[in-house]
Amino acid sequence: MEIRQLRVDEFESRVALSQFAFQYQVAPEQMEARRLAFRPEHDWGAFDEQGALMSALLLNPLEIWVQGKQFQMGGVAGVATWPEARRQGCVSKLLVHALETMRNNGQTVSMLHPFAFSFYRKYGYEMTLEYKQYKFEPHQLPSRTETPGQIKRMTEPNIELLNSIYTAYASRFNGPLVRTPEWWKDRVLTKTGRFAVYYSADNVPEGYVFYHVADKKLVINEWVSTNEVSRVALWTYISNHDSMVTEVIISVPIDDPLPFLLSDPRIKQEIVPYFMSRIVDAQGFVAQYPWAEGLQEEEVLLSLTDAHAPWNNGSYRLVWTAEGAGQLEALEDGVSTAEKDVISCDIQSLTAMLLGNRRPSFLLEVGRISGSVENVARLERHIPTKTTFLMDFF
Repeated sequence: MEIRQLRVDEFESRVALSQFAFQYQVAPEQMEARRLAFRPEHDWGAFDEQGALMSALLLNPLEIWVQGKQFQMGGVAGVATWPEARRQGCVSKLLVHALETMRNNGQTVSMLHPFAFSFYRKYGYEMTLEYKQYKFEPHQLPSRTETPGQIKRMTEPNIELLNSIYTAYASRFNGPLVRTPEWWKDRVLTKTGRFAVYYSADNVPEGYVFYHVADKKLVINEWVSTNEVSRVALWTYISNHDSMVTEVIISVPIDDPLPFLLSDPRIKQEIVPYFMSRIVDAQGFVAQYPWAEGLQEEEVLLSLTDAHAPWNNGSYRLVWTAEGAGQLEALEDGVSTAEKDVISCDIQSLTAMLLGNRRPSFLLEVGRISGSVENVARLERHIPTKTTFLMDFF
């Protein structure tokens, strides 16, 4: 088996595999556009001895927001295998190779949308991103309230303006993509819908809603409000559609408080598990991660295991400065996991703590990590609380 990047002349083979695996068909008139968008350097394949493509995955070079800072991220997508090649280790070898590639590229974290969470957990990925979905009947919509400023509908999307609002909002969470103009054009603006932007009394854009109405359903593709006034103003705008629709659907962050603010909170709510994440390079990630400030320098001992990225395995001293800089220092002599001062965890649990907003005390309670209560509490003090959210798909 050979693992390598695809070539330009292997476009048809890749499309054929994707169409079969994901059960769709590319229309003939769209095939040329797909060919022009094909980036073989981002596609990796497993080939048999005759050179036939057996399995493939796409490794997107992206960036995400983590604790208000931009991190390079390897977005894994399009993982597919022909049925005759399944259960032969093709995907396993591709994923391990992708981890090595990401590490060499400085991508300290990876994300993917799983077909099965249990499958990717075997490779060190953990669920870090989920969202709530609301479904309103018209009489359940938030009350219309007069606010300063105004809502303006966009006749033509202004990417620069929209991205400035999006960035101010997205940087408050862990997990959203750092959007480029190309991402806006190719991934966001290809969706059906229209934009309405809220401008403050000082004519400053502070929120937008991207939505469409069809068959008496109003579906909100994106909701971005950077303060309370913009939130109220945008909901007033949406509520003005009440006579046109029988249902309003929106996806929001997992900790969204809207039901508490409604006069009738008995709206339909669903929690949806969404994306998984994985720390690729623990030492590189820890050094870049914005830890919480403290009163003095502190440290804990950490025993880390990673079955598919062996460079992460080992014993470490996790040290924080008072200013919030962290360092994962490898201990050549190691430490005994039986020592009470050692926190033991695998790469999934470390990812859950630093990217998934799962508190170390919770992971200790449920047996996902081990260590003394005192040292786990010290680790927890240095991890800022930050809600996770992702508005995109790849």
